[in-house]
Amino acid sequence: MSLDIHTRERIYARVCGLVEQKHFDPHCDGVNWAELARTRKLEILKTQTDEDFEKRMQELLNALKTSHTGFRHSKSANVPARHAISATFMRCGLDGEERWMFQDVHEGGPAYEAGLRPGDILLQINSRELKPPEPPIFPVGTDSQITFRNRKSEDVSLTLHVPSPRSKNRPVIVPKAVLCSRLPNGIGWVKVTMFPGAVGIDVAHALDKAFEHVRDCDRLIVDLRGNTGGGIGGLRLMSYLTSEKKEVGYSLTRSRKEKGYARETLPRFGRIPSHKATLLWLALRYGFIDKSILVVTEGLGPQRFHGHVAILVNEHTSSAGEMVAAFAEENQLATIVGAKTPGRLLSGRTFRVGSGYILGLPVAAYLTWQGRMIEGKGVSPDVPVELAAEKLIAGEDTQLQQALASVKDF
Repeated sequence: MSLDIHTRERIYARVCGLVEQKHFDPHCDGVNWAELARTRKLEILKTQTDEDFEKRMQELLNALKTSHTGFRHSKSANVPARHAISATFMRCGLDGEERWMFQDVHEGGPAYEAGLRPGDILLQINSRELKPPEPPIFPVGTDSQITFRNRKSEDVSLTLHVPSPRSKNRPVIVPKAVLCSRLPNGIGWVKVTMFPGAVGIDVAHALDKAFEHVRDCDRLIVDLRGNTGGGIGGLRLMSYLTSEKKEVGYSLTRSRKEKGYARETLPRFGRIPSHKATLLWLALRYGFIDKSILVVTEGLGPQRFHGHVAILVNEHTSSAGEMVAAFAEENQLATIVGAKTPGRLLSGRTFRVGSGYILGLPVAAYLTWQGRMIEGKGVSPDVPVELAAEKLIAGEDTQLQQALASVKDF
């Protein structure tokens, strides 16, 4: 049953109020929200269906031009592919038409477990052809029948299981957060697909194991392509890139920005705890203060590969992944290889606004220690490398090849 206009009006008022009170415009020169909300109100409230109401609300919020900004129903099954199936896509040509090609396919995720790999070309979802610019959508909690062309030029159909986190019948399929390998010529390879957990204790342990595996390598490639971001677990990765305690950057809330601040006086976060029992202490220390916090590396000491590191990024490396890349770039700790990142580095929070709808808003910005705002700008590689679709189909990763060449030249 569709929402009546009075319920929509209450939701609309709640959304507008939260934007006015909580939204962090990192550039402090955004749109005239009050005027925009006033002129679009009647049009949005009189939409014919709940689906159209949700779409128009999202279009309104898109005008803010900030990441971590969205409007959806809590029971919505439509989730971007990077989260639903742990895969990203790039455009490619096939038989004179533009198609979607699987780009990052994270090991352990739904797409990988189904047998999909980078270079496979998506043809159909549930018997319907899908072409750019329409994005691939895989509803969570359901099975999607897909047809794709594999790297042998064979058209293959399979069932892609996308379990919902709320499902009691199927376990949630999540990719491995950290993978590692020892490559020839003393090169270590560490791939990080995400930084799960607000504090990052588990991913920090996984990173410790990975770096123990490559500790005898005198060159290192860190692969952050397709990294979806997450919590502060990226601090452990940054700490392995430098021997000393070094300021990384700081989060900045709207209230702190408006009141004024000195970055050196912000509360410092410089150690990921080893045990979850410590979380209570962290909650007591940081739970009742302004969320403007200075991040400092942990001082893990020298590593054999220091001075001989390449970091791979692409247009899907976001959030905490961009924080790592920006830190390494600013401090000249690694050569950044690949494609420019999207510039999605704000701290977000969700708010319930009634009738099952959820509003996502950025509530804090992130600045590097040198004062750079990554949001909307991204991190540009030192060595730009296009991921060539025709090479990927042949099983060749042109970006990884360049990273290998970069570390060999050190």
